[in-house]
Amino acid sequence: MDQAVASRTAVSVALRRAAHQIHDSPLVFADPLAVAILGETYGEELRRTPLRADKPFSIAMRAFLVARSRYAEDNLRRAVENGVRQYVLLGAGLDTFAYRNPYPQLRVFEVDHPATQEWKRELLHRSRIAIPGSITYTPVDFECQSLSAQLSEAGFDGHGPSFFAWLGVVPYLTLEAFRATVQFISAQAQGSGVVLDYGQPAAVLSALERLALASLASRVEKAGEPFQLFFTRGEIASELSSFHTIEDVGSAEINARYFGGRTDQLAMRGTAARMLSAWL
Repeated sequence: MDQAVASRTAVSVALRRAAHQIHDSPLVFADPLAVAILGETYGEELRRTPLRADKPFSIAMRAFLVARSRYAEDNLRRAVENGVRQYVLLGAGLDTFAYRNPYPQLRVFEVDHPATQEWKRELLHRSRIAIPGSITYTPVDFECQSLSAQLSEAGFDGHGPSFFAWLGVVPYLTLEAFRATVQFISAQAQGSGVVLDYGQPAAVLSALERLALASLASRVEKAGEPFQLFFTRGEIASELSSFHTIEDVGSAEINARYFGGRTDQLAMRGTAARMLSAWL
């Protein structure tokens, strides 16, 4: 990412989370800060966010993004109930959890590129969103810095269980970077867990889905953040062999869990995008 430019993918995700708060009912993912964090800086862009019913891909993308956040925070609740006291957001973007954290005992580490964090903190300041004492910003430039070293320097306790959210990141990584992060998470204390999303390769998708994937890939590449990494279900299970419990869910499971009984068209479509939780 250009160090002088905000992440366009982070903006796009935040716009869709905010649009969900305004236009969808009932809410799948309630985020009272999703609109506020965008402020006037992205207010006009939010008003122009596509919401037309004749654009099913746009609706399905919004459904995926809000379900992904809901899935992560549902699993975080499970982790906290089991004694986890540290939550690490890898590639935090404009995620707002740390600023509405309902768990007094939970410390939140936001890990992201230094430029992204600087941009986010400016948006928080402009929107007058308070920064609680429970959050620790952990800037990491993965080209020259170690995740483990930067977290350790930030005060991360490697002796107790932790929960990691790794949302909207995996497709942009090299396989080497993915494996290095998996190795770090799998070395954490028993009871630790991770939630992530990933995309399946074009070879296992239908012709229509391949066209949709190609269109999306072209847009993110133009934004300077190209897709690099895809997995089949079997491949990612092999990569996560050190975890003892894995839940890997696709559109059918997510729709049944979060979108059942709706009278609008908000739902995930196709088989390309999947969500996964894994535990040590």
